[in-house]
Amino acid sequence: MDARDDTGSRIEALLQGAIDPHVHSGPSIAPRALDHVELLRRASAAGFAAVVTKDHDYSSAMTTALIRANFPELTTKIYPSIVLNNVVGGFNPYAVEHTAAMGGKVVWLPTLAAENHLRWQAEAKWSHPASTDKIRPAVGIPVLDGGAVRDEVKEVLDIVARADMTLASGHLHISETWVVFEEAKRRGVRRLVLTHPEDIVGASMNDVKGMAAMGAYVEHSLAMFIEGSRFKIAGDEDLRRHIDAAGVDKTILCSDLGQVGSVDPIEGFRRGIAMCIGLGYDDDQIRKMVSLNAAHALGLEADLPSPA
Repeated sequence: MDARDDTGSRIEALLQGAIDPHVHSGPSIAPRALDHVELLRRASAAGFAAVVTKDHDYSSAMTTALIRANFPELTTKIYPSIVLNNVVGGFNPYAVEHTAAMGGKVVWLPTLAAENHLRWQAEAKWSHPASTDKIRPAVGIPVLDGGAVRDEVKEVLDIVARADMTLASGHLHISETWVVFEEAKRRGVRRLVLTHPEDIVGASMNDVKGMAAMGAYVEHSLAMFIEGSRFKIAGDEDLRRHIDAAGVDKTILCSDLGQVGSVDPIEGFRRGIAMCIGLGYDDDQIRKMVSLNAAHALGLEADLPSPA
């Protein structure tokens, strides 16, 4: 067996039990290359344990329930999430409680409606089509007032804590994320995820290291590192620096894929695993980053396959 065959076998083995906690399948008002059912078909064929579907504009709770009821042959578990943007009313406690009651796993702080995102988008002259191109422009949703967490945000944090859901930082600026995450911890939130510090949120390596030290997982979007993604802004050595800053035990790799014009999420995982192999991480380390850490962050340990 030559080295390429060996690497290919390692990649396929590491996909067994993988979890993608941040994937943009459709239906969506934004252009998507595949829908939730097709994603699950491909993930099941590859051996994934679970995926969490993310849409910027709706809770995926109802579509998840339909898929689970009507496609029992698909072995990959699918879980819903909610993103607190304008369409769901921002920090709407009713929407968050509904998602929790329907088995939702992740509450994302504002993304396309984050005040930081709107500033970043204007400065970056962002050209990628977003859902807000088809409806009225996004209105910034504040999370702080005079440097303190707003009351409506605290109400949502309390729901996240009671339901033991995962709080993800979305597209808040890192300075806002620090304040919200500290408040979340005080209010009993146990599961915290910093979203793609490599772009949009203004995070430094010291922030990555500090977030991991406070107990948050640091989630990296493979879409921003791999060839074949139209969102690629960094390379393998950039990924290494991020992983080493947080440590393997606090790093999660997600696809953040599903958009038209990019490699599909499953192939994105393959390329991400190949990148990690090339960087010298061993199989146990990679398995943590593509499976075990996400399971711990989301409370999905029961979904993982039993050790051989």
